[in-house]
Amino acid sequence: MNTATAKIAPAANEAGIVSFLPLVGRILIAAIFILSGLSKLSDPAGTMAYISSVGLPFPAVAMAGAVAVEVVGGALLISGYRLRTVAAGLALFSLVTAAFFHSQFADQNQFIHFFKNVAMAGGLLQIVAFGKGRG
Repeated sequence: MNTATAKIAPAANEAGIVSFLPLVGRILIAAIFILSGLSKLSDPAGTMAYISSVGLPFPAVAMAGAVAVEVVGGALLISGYRLRTVAAGLALFSLVTAAFFHSQFADQNQFIHFFKNVAMAGGLLQIVAFGKGRG
């Protein structure tokens, strides 16, 4: 066989491995939401004080809403249920929290958190665009 025209065959199991990547990606993205929601539950007073510190009203309601969005949204993201809607909601949540809680760009930590949230929104918008991936 002429090596100049030889085609490289894909690995026999490539399609099987690649088909799991969307789920793995969703698990990795969901982990930060679920852990963040659970951490809010572990320190409700601190969470409500942080919410109050940025001037948002009703910190207890905001905390409950954030926990629900993060924990339930993260679980739904993993499950794939209403995936595009859930991913869009989490993307919006990420952008809103970036704007309200991480917009102090003089603080490098907040600068990094702002762009972490923007990057998460970007990944979630990929899910909105492409859904569950290969079936």
